[in-house]
Amino acid sequence: MEQKNTWETYSAKQIKEVDAFAREYMDFLDNGKTERECIDQIVNTVEAAGYQELETLVKAGKKLKAGDKVYAVWMNKSIVLFQIGKKLLAEGVNILGAHIDSPRLDVKQNPLYEDGGFAYLDTHYYGGVKKYQWVTIPLAIHGVVVKKDGSTVEVNVGENEDDPVFFVSDLLIHLAQEQLEKKANKVIEGEALDIIIGNKPLVIEKKQKKDKDDSEGENSAPKDAVKKGILEILKRDYDFEEEDFISAELEVVPAGKAREAGFDRSMILAYGQDDRVCAFSSLKAMLEIGQTERTACCILVDKEEVGSVGATGMQSRFFENAVAEVMGLTGEYSELALRRCLSHSCMLSSDVSSAFDPTYASSFDKKNVAYLGGGMVFNKFTGSRGKSGSNDANAEYLGHIRAIFEKEKVNFQTAELGKVDLGGGGTIAYILALYGMNVIDSGVAVLNMHAPWEATSKADVYETKRGYVAFLKHADL
Repeated sequence: MEQKNTWETYSAKQIKEVDAFAREYMDFLDNGKTERECIDQIVNTVEAAGYQELETLVKAGKKLKAGDKVYAVWMNKSIVLFQIGKKLLAEGVNILGAHIDSPRLDVKQNPLYEDGGFAYLDTHYYGGVKKYQWVTIPLAIHGVVVKKDGSTVEVNVGENEDDPVFFVSDLLIHLAQEQLEKKANKVIEGEALDIIIGNKPLVIEKKQKKDKDDSEGENSAPKDAVKKGILEILKRDYDFEEEDFISAELEVVPAGKAREAGFDRSMILAYGQDDRVCAFSSLKAMLEIGQTERTACCILVDKEEVGSVGATGMQSRFFENAVAEVMGLTGEYSELALRRCLSHSCMLSSDVSSAFDPTYASSFDKKNVAYLGGGMVFNKFTGSRGKSGSNDANAEYLGHIRAIFEKEKVNFQTAELGKVDLGGGGTIAYILALYGMNVIDSGVAVLNMHAPWEATSKADVYETKRGYVAFLKHADL
């Protein structure tokens, strides 16, 4: 099937809207390089738009009615938004679900050491990464340190122009003969991804001492002097000590702002677009829809890159519990009504898809791959090889979505992740499908997926937001 490039369908006015939306999105990326930072931004945005905290309403015994907007945050890493519709919740809700975690390096709990005159932080990579991509690039440290007294220190170093940055070293090419003979997954080992954070030793100034010659005493450096110098800086500038790393969550990410890419400025190059591109588009769709017939819902979760596990991942009961609380405030709650709500719901599992890369054309089926500029992407199924681990949307649901998008003139394309036998991937779709609801994967095509810097098309990001708006307004199968 022939498909136009989305840019060809836009008027001059729409192109201005695309650029304005891209600027907002890039600002979101710059200020949300961790889950916690994303949640902070989202809460500020939705409260300004009239959303109220669910827990506060529950404690006050307030009732919800059509048009009311509520949100709930879990452990500062996941959030769910609801805009109450005219219909009963038991008839189902329309759900957008994305994740806000991204591949990175996590600082270990006992990370600080000195070797060869350098101070290091020991790291453990998070999510699927090509480890060799993380060496020699400028890195920043984001996160929190929680001290024994319960106080929290926020850390964000490496993003401002006058901030220091950090890096993982690599072997010089002149001595790399043996290294270059290794397979790509062994060129840089996981335990070699420790970041260099200092090289200057702490110097202890001795008091001037008098001797027979009235000579001055010399300065001296203690054992592990570089490490001790770093600890002094951490105490002075951030008011925490070495043992506080035990209760810290520090994430090492590429330093620098999102950038427009290409002479035509048609693309965005940035860290963390998988899957904050779908998270941002989903959030903006929720803010644009106005009153809807069915309740609209957006859930943005943590831990997708490691299997959606843990208390803040999609496999937790956080979402189900939040739906139950909302139904309680509308006067609808019962166990049976909750089950009906979940099974009658429609969902777009909003996650990214692989974009066709001509440099590696042999990895893709050109007839069934997403193209940058091709519009919003639908993946009927994900999984790997023989559809293992897949959610496979039924034909009726896909037909329903097609009708909505054609009515609203949303540009979309269908795709698979790559050639059948090469591998694959998954999303949170199969977890929500366990309730019996209709779910399909949808989102934005990404080039360089899981690399420190990923690329998307501005047109695809904008078109995906338009698709999410159309879905929230009209889905009802």
